Amino acid sequence: MDRIGYARVSTSDQDLDIQNERLKAAGCEIIRSETGSGASRNGRSELEIIMQFLHAGDELVVLRLDRLGRSTRDVLNLVHELDEKGHPSTFLSPKSRQPEAWAEWSLPSSAWSDMELKFIKDRQRAGIDAAKADGIYKGRKKNVDDAEIRRRITAGATKAAVARGLNISRMTVYRALEGQGSPSDSM
Repeated sequence: MDRIGYARVSTSDQDLDIQNERLKAAGCEIIRSETGSGASRNGRSELEIIMQFLHAGDELVVLRLDRLGRSTRDVLNLVHELDEKGHPSTFLSPKSRQPEAWAEWSLPSSAWSDMELKFIKDRQRAGIDAAKADGIYKGRKKNVDDAEIRRRITAGATKAAVARGLNISRMTVYRALEGQGSPSDSM
């Protein structure tokens, strides 16, 4: 039984090295890598080669589920096809935020319901992190100026009253007052 690794990134400015290293560390002697969208299997020649040449008992190893496809349906279909042919699938997943702490797991049937939401959140978080690193993403624009919040507090309004009056959260009021030495009051 061979362990065959599959690595995929979506764009040419992304790096396959981490995936390839993890797959080698997991015992994959053969690793097929490609760059392309996970929206469908069309144009993903390396994945098609793997699907055509897997022998009985061979195991497909992938770093994460979203490397196989972008939607729950695509991943389900692919894993189902592998199962029908007698090929187990193993996914390497981080045990924690430390990159050296990885674990192997086979996909339990109960995980499918949450999988697509996790894909979306992971892609959104990666996009936000990349935009922040490029200095593009600054977060949502403020609805209320901090000076207005401070003016109302200085005029004697409670933090809760300012929050209600401006239709903002109390946390927004506290953030506006950080380091201002504002008078404290109870809520």
